[in-house]
Amino acid sequence: MRAPTAFALVAAVLTVATGSDFRRTAAAETVLSVGIHTAQLGTLDPHRTGSTADVIVVPWLFNGLVRFKPGQLDLAAIEPDLATGWELSADELTWTFKLRQGVKFNQGFGEMTSDDVVFSLLRAADAKISAFASDYAGIASAVAVDRYTVRVTLKAPNPNFLTVLMNYQGGTIVSRRAVEELGEDYRIKAVGTGPFTVTGYQNGQMLNLAANPDYFRGAPRIDRIVYRYLPSDSSRELAYRAGEIDVMFGPLNQRWTDRVSAIPDTIVDSIQPKALAQLHLNATHKPLDDIRVRQAVVHAVNRPELARFMGRGVAAEAVSVVPAGYIGIDAKAPLPGHDIARAKALLKEAGYENGVTIKAVHTANSTMLPPMEVVQAQLKRAGIDLQMTVVDHATFHAQIRKDLSDVVYYHAGGRFPSADIFLTQFFHSASAVGAPTAVVNFSHCNVADREIEGARTERDAARQNALWKEAQRKIIEAACAVPLFDVPLMWARRNSLDYGFAPVGALSLGHLITEQATLKAK
Repeated sequence: MRAPTAFALVAAVLTVATGSDFRRTAAAETVLSVGIHTAQLGTLDPHRTGSTADVIVVPWLFNGLVRFKPGQLDLAAIEPDLATGWELSADELTWTFKLRQGVKFNQGFGEMTSDDVVFSLLRAADAKISAFASDYAGIASAVAVDRYTVRVTLKAPNPNFLTVLMNYQGGTIVSRRAVEELGEDYRIKAVGTGPFTVTGYQNGQMLNLAANPDYFRGAPRIDRIVYRYLPSDSSRELAYRAGEIDVMFGPLNQRWTDRVSAIPDTIVDSIQPKALAQLHLNATHKPLDDIRVRQAVVHAVNRPELARFMGRGVAAEAVSVVPAGYIGIDAKAPLPGHDIARAKALLKEAGYENGVTIKAVHTANSTMLPPMEVVQAQLKRAGIDLQMTVVDHATFHAQIRKDLSDVVYYHAGGRFPSADIFLTQFFHSASAVGAPTAVVNFSHCNVADREIEGARTERDAARQNALWKEAQRKIIEAACAVPLFDVPLMWARRNSLDYGFAPVGALSLGHLITEQATLKAK
């Protein structure tokens, strides 16, 4: 009989001595499973995505030059992220940022340098690429001074400039090399500097993430995240109850909140800032090009009824075209009241005595479809027939950005909580769908450009607020949109998940999973 080789002996010893250790290591791997409400991934490219399900993942993968402290939305809580500090010139036009050294992009794409930052800022400002180009229209130039220094020059002073450099939307820093090398695949293989990295995507099923061991704030304590696409509310809840997922996105209704809160060892979180649900009325489409028809829609909507449908513990009646709690909101904005008789009179005056038909592309998303069906019933009482084409969520986002809908129902959250960004993206003419710098101005509203622009550079707080107030008045008077209700986004999680901070708010619309998060064994 042949004597065992040295290699075989070593292998046998390792098998006996460490086999159980290998099993323990595998068993000890910490995997967080998250259930989200959409059917599939749209894009992980942070400069392109606007879908809630995609936006939630972005800060797990990326960083910005600055950030809010995790879990907070206080302006005083803005702190350096990829930047270590910055200076502003005396004329308030030039911002100079010093960068962290040694920060690595995941997936082997090298060190983050000033070249990547300049590339990212100019990409965010490029209307052919970015969904947020209008936020960066004020940049005159961005240059790499040296490997770790970036100089940004503005066309005019902007005291709020730091707010568009945070780790959300266009402020996210991408790897130039990864974007150029991956091309279209960057959509599902996004490369950032964040605590997690993409390891795979199964279409319509799940997105897989792994901890980034080289994360500059330290390796995450959670090893993997499985982000499961579960569009059915009931399926998502069943998966949670069965222990298959640890965190789930919740529908916006009080019944779900009450029911899930009763599940043992469950915490229900409401994430600030609140999202504002609005009905955007496309003034370039007939019959909504007639302001009287738009005003009829405004009067036909019953906000108190909608808030009751959603649940008073979840939703509150909207008070303006800016979300509740935002800096600059006019909490006493002159919103027209519910008045069916007035709605019918306006339609008759506009030549539609026998009623009118308007069309909407709408999402099958379980959070957004039920309230739109209530709106549909409310409009019917005034003689307005709202005909809906219901599509999947990704198709909805694509089609409303092609100007295919008379009416767009949109939940708007995940923005810096200031009237400036919200009014710019939804109501400035430069943000109109179809414009070179289009964002989400579905109504093609153009009545408050002067006030929006003036407020952006106004240094006096009282005058700035007055300009924002006047902008809101003009938008409401022109019936550009119908504010419906304000809601926080609702999530449920097991109490074994600890974020490492109180999850009060997040611009990403969901829980921030950082290197601080821990998940106890089930």
